[in-house]
Amino acid sequence: MTQPRTPGEERLQRLAEPEKDVAAGTRTLVVGAYLSRRSRSGRAGGPAAREAAPRNPRSFEARLDEAVGLAAAIDLQVVESRIVTLASPTPATFLGKGKVEELAGIVRALDIGLVMLDSALSPIQQRNLEKAWGVKVIDRTGLILEIFGRRARTREGALQVELAHLSYQKSRLVRSWTHLERQRGGFGFLGGPGETQIEADRRLIQERMTRIERDLETVTRTRGLHRKSRRRVPYPIVALVGYTNAGKSTLFNRMTQAEVFAENLLFATLDPTSRAIKLPHGENAILSDTVGFISDLPTTLILAFRATLEDVIEADVLLHVRDVAHGESEAQAGDVAQVLREIGIDASGERRVIEVWNKADLLSPDERERLAALTARERGGVQPVLVSALTGEGIDALLAVIERHLSAGRPSYIVTLDASDGAGLNWLYEQAEILERRTDPEGRTIASVRIAPDKEPRLLQRFPAARRAPWRP
Repeated sequence: MTQPRTPGEERLQRLAEPEKDVAAGTRTLVVGAYLSRRSRSGRAGGPAAREAAPRNPRSFEARLDEAVGLAAAIDLQVVESRIVTLASPTPATFLGKGKVEELAGIVRALDIGLVMLDSALSPIQQRNLEKAWGVKVIDRTGLILEIFGRRARTREGALQVELAHLSYQKSRLVRSWTHLERQRGGFGFLGGPGETQIEADRRLIQERMTRIERDLETVTRTRGLHRKSRRRVPYPIVALVGYTNAGKSTLFNRMTQAEVFAENLLFATLDPTSRAIKLPHGENAILSDTVGFISDLPTTLILAFRATLEDVIEADVLLHVRDVAHGESEAQAGDVAQVLREIGIDASGERRVIEVWNKADLLSPDERERLAALTARERGGVQPVLVSALTGEGIDALLAVIERHLSAGRPSYIVTLDASDGAGLNWLYEQAEILERRTDPEGRTIASVRIAPDKEPRLLQRFPAARRAPWRP
């Protein structure tokens, strides 16, 4: 029988529900409010505006399209979208008074139920806009949290989303509502004498955040044990990273024959998934699919999902999946590199990063030929690989590049086995890469193998006569 909730638990549940009024089908106005180019270049708006200016290099149209895509990811009915350029944000409403009144007319004329502002709003700005327009207002951070809340499936994902949302809600508890300012009596465990409702809410949220952080530590330890067990096998780890909707999950399914959820949606994948893949010479590796990155990703989410990204931090190879058919592919790659830097990975300086240029099937013949020529000429670091996860084009080449990358510097040996040593040959197939195999005139098997450094002593113990061979790419 379910235990009844205490008033404090019920209130916390209400505070913790991610934007519960954001319902599928709601008639939505998406407003892209961006600082003007002149303001961003420092010729207008003053120091405050320049400090607040985003580093996003995309065109306003591309940013608005992405905001509309975010709204569509939770089935909001976007009936109108507008770009608003600002010299500098207005402290009270973010937008200027005239623009607020203009948008109020659109809200009334189109029977809008929700306005999504593609910016980060302060709690006061959000409240004032809701008063001015008479509808719910949500900013970019709130919408991304809502998407994450709906998509998370594992316990880890759900805990991380709740932690990020509580952190967001905690910042929303400002003295803007009179019912939050009244004092409460002291009931011991409910709060000390003179504690206001807002202070009680903050305390409830902080206590819940502390419990979630403890739970996440347990989950992180469990994932760490799983990684250690994989290391004991040991299989190398290959992690997929990339901008949201770049095709990571489709590529994951193609390479592993799995059926991970993959749709043309922003943030279709949130929970980490791992499967075994087989490389061309028989070696196994673990392929890990991860959450997609996005520009202006809320800091709270970067921190909350750090445990999810630990597979990325510890991976032997990172596959940076790029949608090369997208007009903002270069800018998206820059956003991914920025998030990677925030978790301690410099994508430009690490040889373990392989760029995978995905969605070749959407390219024109001329563009496909141009990119194919670029991959052939690339000599700085690891060459990119042009693929189509949807059709399978380029997947064999990608697996070969992964194998070459993992095997760089691994010792190679020539092993001679008697014809009757089937167990020894089986051991080589399971523990090493068989590069070449032939039979000599006496019927013996001559195998050229490559092996991981930590397995080298076991190979020499089992085959003392093995001869070291020159390294082969």
